[in-house]
Amino acid sequence: MLSEVEKRNRFTLAVTTSPRAFLATSRVFAGRRGIHVGLGLHPEVALAKVAELDQLVALVRQAPLVGEIGLDGSPRFRSSLPTQRRIFEAVLDECQAQGGRIISIHSRGAEAEVIAALAHRPGAGTPVLHWFSGSQSELQTALKLGAWFSVGPAMLRAAKGRNLAALMPPHRVLPESDGPFTQTQGAPLMPWQAWDVCKELAAVWGFTEQEVQQQMRQNLRTLLPHVSID
Repeated sequence: MLSEVEKRNRFTLAVTTSPRAFLATSRVFAGRRGIHVGLGLHPEVALAKVAELDQLVALVRQAPLVGEIGLDGSPRFRSSLPTQRRIFEAVLDECQAQGGRIISIHSRGAEAEVIAALAHRPGAGTPVLHWFSGSQSELQTALKLGAWFSVGPAMLRAAKGRNLAALMPPHRVLPESDGPFTQTQGAPLMPWQAWDVCKELAAVWGFTEQEVQQQMRQNLRTLLPHVSID
């Protein structure tokens, strides 16, 4: 699949679920054109991976892209929130100490708490809220903090997702697949299918599909000016 991603995508960020996964994935993807790896520790595996916290914090120095990190307050993972907070806050503190990072953030069921943590660390970098599902007022608060949003086809299948996307400034949005966890017609979404969101966003924003595609490319140039996508 890596070769196909290289052919189809100009830029791909693969987020990871733990520091060890980050190191292993970085070795596998080394030398691949346009494929970048984020340093993460996913809140869903906080209890299983908390022993890697020191390694996670140490690796922030060498990782310009951090993700996926964050909090998950959904019923299944609510009991691990104290551990999640410890991890999330430690990473944000280190990002701030290192001058800021671009950070892909999970916030399901804990949107207000994630936003509050970011507000207390204005130098942590640029948060990119992945599949944001909070309230409209929380979205507006996040925007005031400088947050961006990553939006995928699965998010826009629901009315709430479309309504939230309609409130997102087009210049603060990036496409995502959220594969392999999201599926279409029973098959995992491939990395290049993140681009499918352009058609849906065109309808939400009242743009043409080509205008959305142009906006997405410009957004990446703004967020990562050193990355060539042409």
